Order: sequence, then structure tokens, then C-alpha cells
Amino acid sequence: MGKKKVLVTGGAGFIGSHLCDTLIKRGLKVVCVDNLITGSEKNINHLRKNKNFKFIKQDVVKEKVGEGNINYIFHLASPASPIDYQNRPEETVLVNSLGTINILRLAVHNKARFLFASTSEVYGDPLEHPQKETYWGNVNSFGPRSCYDESKRFGETMTYIYIHKYGIDARIIRIFNTYGPRMQKDDGRVVSNFINQALSGKPLTVYGDGNQTRSFCYVSDLVSGIEKVMFTDGLIKGEVFNLGNPEEHSVLDLAKKIKKLTGSKSEIVFRPRPVDDPRQRRPDITKAKRILKWEPKVTVEKGLKKTIGYYQNL
Repeated sequence: MGKKKVLVTGGAGFIGSHLCDTLIKRGLKVVCVDNLITGSEKNINHLRKNKNFKFIKQDVVKEKVGEGNINYIFHLASPASPIDYQNRPEETVLVNSLGTINILRLAVHNKARFLFASTSEVYGDPLEHPQKETYWGNVNSFGPRSCYDESKRFGETMTYIYIHKYGIDARIIRIFNTYGPRMQKDDGRVVSNFINQALSGKPLTVYGDGNQTRSFCYVSDLVSGIEKVMFTDGLIKGEVFNLGNPEEHSVLDLAKKIKKLTGSKSEIVFRPRPVDDPRQRRPDITKAKRILKWEPKVTVEKGLKKTIGYYQNL
């Protein structure tokens, strides 16, 4: 029997490229599909000579993926940072709706196991804290973030429909704030913003009073969680897992930590808080711990040092 074949949509992106690395190390054949609107070939160039890796530049909304004999599909394709999805709202909605339908059809055709990468944004500005998978969310359907939040919710709905109508084996992950090497320098996420502002001696920009909280998961921890969700046999079809670090930090504390770790003399400045910016975001990962025996291992300090090193060497 030949090697199992895996398809990763959005595989040239920040998280997708790290996932491709890990899948190759697992001895799988990896087909990476990406239209490169937010992904980058730089993230996967080191894999190009590997005989088990194949890259296809393709838009999963507009074109049918022609690959066959696929055993596993990881559907990560989507702009994911606020700057990217607010600059490309239509593309974001389409990849999470039509794109998801196209990839679900591919899963049915190949009898492949399917994983949909959803987001903690489906919880909106949560009224429950920390957020469990059973929480329905507090989401604005008519605002600047809704192109991402609502299309991910739709993607989850389509996954539910395909499980019940076509019997596919599908799992859903809700990804909380993740950081690490290969994050775009200018993606507008708080970790990349603060590190690059600190390294260039610019003021660190905190939006609002800085008391809003986030949880920060290092990318290697997230990828190990994604693998466990996909490759754990015997899960109930449609199982949903929060993946993130349950350790909570205020944005202001993060700014101070990054300033200290970079040795920066930058000052911290405050700007108005964006519309629909959540006050609190922290995953309840009890379910992942219990069923998958997964939890993050990399401390924020260690992860930030690695990420700072990455940006210093760019």
C-alpha cells in the first residue's frame, strides 16, 4: 500500500505551511493548494524538492481541485488576519462558503476525512468566559469583521450538512490567536505589530486601554493539536475542538513583555479601539485535553523569543 495522500488548502499560509512541514515529516504525500493572495511561496520553498510534496497554485472558489486518491483534507484556505480579511472581504466570504462547498464535494468524491479550520471569531465578542465549544457566540452579522466571522460560521454549517447528508467523516477546529515564524510582518496581528514596532524603534500601538485580553498559542503547539484532531480515530463525526492556549494576557502586558524581550526603547501609545474588537478571548480546552490528550507546551516567553528571532533575521 502506498503512502497516504493529504490535501492542505491554504498550505502556503502561516499555519498551513507549518502543517505541511509536519505532515511531510509524518511520511505522508502532501498536496498544497493556495492562490497566494495572503500565502507566500517563501513559506514552502524548502519543501519544493521533496518528492512527497506538490504545490498547486489554485483558487478553490473558482477552480476544481483535480487531485484524486486523497485520504485526508485540511481546509485552511482563507485570509485570517483582520487586515487581510477587511481588505479582501468578498474573497474571504467566498472561500469560506463556495470554497468550502467545493472542498466538501471533493471529500465526498474521495471518501476522504475532512477537517475544517474555523476560528474563535465564531464566538464574536463573547458573553461567556472562557469559551466552550457549546457556546453559540455573540456575533455582529453586519460589521467590518462579519465577512470572516459569519463565513466561518457558514463553513461550519456546510460541514454539518455534509456529515448528515453524505456521511463524511468531518471534524472542526476553532483556532484561537496563534503566533510564530512566517507570520507576515504587516498582517496587523498584535504579536507581529508589537515585535516589528519594537525592533524598528517605533511606538508600540495599543488599541483601546490595553485591558482587553487574548490567549496566545505558539504555532508548533497549534499544529500538533490540528494533527491530533485529524488523525485520532474513533471520534464522533462532526466533533468540534477549541485549539488555543488558555493562558490569558492583557494586550498592554503583552506590549510590555515584547518591549522587554527586544530591549526596545519604544514608547507605548494608545489609539481608539476598533469596532467589534472583542474584550476577552480565551479558550476552554477541557475537551481537547480529555479526548485528544492535547494541550500547549510552549510558554509565551519562549514562543515570543523564537518569533522575535525570526523577524530579526528577515
